[in-house]
Amino acid sequence: MVVLDLLLAVPVGALVGLSLGALGGGGSILTVPALVYLLGQDAHGATTASLVIVGVTALAGSAAHARAGRVRAGKGLVFGALGIAGSFVGSRLSSGIGTNLLLGAFSGLLLVASGAMARRSRQLAARTGDVVLEPVALSGARGPEAAVRPQGRELPVVTEVQRAPVARAAATGHSALATGRYWAKVVAAASVVGLLTGFFGVGGGFVVVPALVLALGLTMPEAVGTSLLVIAINSAAALVSRVGTHPRVDWSLAAVFVLAAITGSVFGNRVASRARPERLGLAFSLLLVGVASYTAARSLPHLW
Repeated sequence: MVVLDLLLAVPVGALVGLSLGALGGGGSILTVPALVYLLGQDAHGATTASLVIVGVTALAGSAAHARAGRVRAGKGLVFGALGIAGSFVGSRLSSGIGTNLLLGAFSGLLLVASGAMARRSRQLAARTGDVVLEPVALSGARGPEAAVRPQGRELPVVTEVQRAPVARAAATGHSALATGRYWAKVVAAASVVGLLTGFFGVGGGFVVVPALVLALGLTMPEAVGTSLLVIAINSAAALVSRVGTHPRVDWSLAAVFVLAAITGSVFGNRVASRARPERLGLAFSLLLVGVASYTAARSLPHLW
């Protein structure tokens, strides 16, 4: 049975890594259900092992994206640091939650993640249309100034209104108030991501990627790469906060899972540079709905 579990960890881990590398999130949220229902791990031990698996895989994936110039390390470090407190709080809260309640809440998180990924995919599809896409940057600009255009079409003129939030605020003369709101949104998003990471042992990439695009003005490829750095930071913080709680973790199984996930993230990085992310996100959101339904069916009946 142990050998079978190790063999099963390879394809599941590869799928997690593939999603992390291609989408900057989503795959890590499958780790806990896979460890619990496919590999027979205790729920609290699974969330702890997930932090190791997700953190190491995200770090490896971010290195691959960094080589391709898709990681904004400064912004990623700031966002990750702002989420550390949330990671500690989430870890402490998780240790006092019953197994079935934890998994029931996790099924709800899966549905939220699915909806967020589907919405993001629809927005991408609406912006790009059914055409072949060609990435183009305007004068080396980043964020909203970087555009993706259909081949053979002229780029639209980027106006001042399309610039990142802080730059836009300064241009309109309301920089102090708008900058305060801007950082409030960044801190709130980072704290939520940290809380989710600590509580559920997930990376929270489905929250990080949109936050990096909307709040920090990164392009989608940059947000995907940078989100992995954020996930690695939050996972490390949450793991440190669990020291002394003595969760039951099968470290040999976790090690195999990590190796498979890192391999998958390498292929995911290649997919990110070639495939249509909106189609990948939509397909993955459907997978999350299925996993959420199964998790809820297994855990919720035991709460009554």
